[in-house]
Amino acid sequence: MITLQAESLVPTDFGNFRVMAFSDSEKDWMPHIALVAENTDFSKPINVRFHSECITGEVFHSKKCECGQQLDAAMKFIQENGGIIVYLRQEGRNIGIINKLKAYALQEKGLDTVQANLQLGLPADDRDFNVAIEILKLLDVKEINLLTNNPDKIKFVENSEIHLNKRIPLQMEANENSKEYLKTKKEYFGHLLDDETEK
Repeated sequence: MITLQAESLVPTDFGNFRVMAFSDSEKDWMPHIALVAENTDFSKPINVRFHSECITGEVFHSKKCECGQQLDAAMKFIQENGGIIVYLRQEGRNIGIINKLKAYALQEKGLDTVQANLQLGLPADDRDFNVAIEILKLLDVKEINLLTNNPDKIKFVENSEIHLNKRIPLQMEANENSKEYLKTKKEYFGHLLDDETEK
């Protein structure tokens, strides 16, 4: 059972967020995080982004994925419109940074992201968004607009007590390094991406 362990107001490049750490232990060094924009109106459907940790994209600005760009875009949108980012500690679709780098090495040999995970004996995607639902429930969220291209995230919400008002796309333009990654997302995982994203 996760609970709120700590919270504080944090100024960012996009504005101020109430940053809240959720875990089943106050000694957990890797808690899940909720970033709540100051202007969030909890009486209306709340803009929400479930975002899984990606140290390569967010910290080191890797061009192999669009994760860093998506996080920045989500922070900007939610700061302007109100809402919550639920930041989940599920690095590399929840395989961890070590396995993620091993998968990257296999991708250098021609495998796509799914093939690389499977060759390592790992799931194509091992993330669980139930914890995000639990965090929203702890924040007393009843209805949301979900910023996502991922149909699995939509299903998690639809199978929960939280009402999905609508989906808001969060698409980034592909570059030479990320176009195959985005193509795999669309073709294997069914992500809701238009053709412009893959160019």
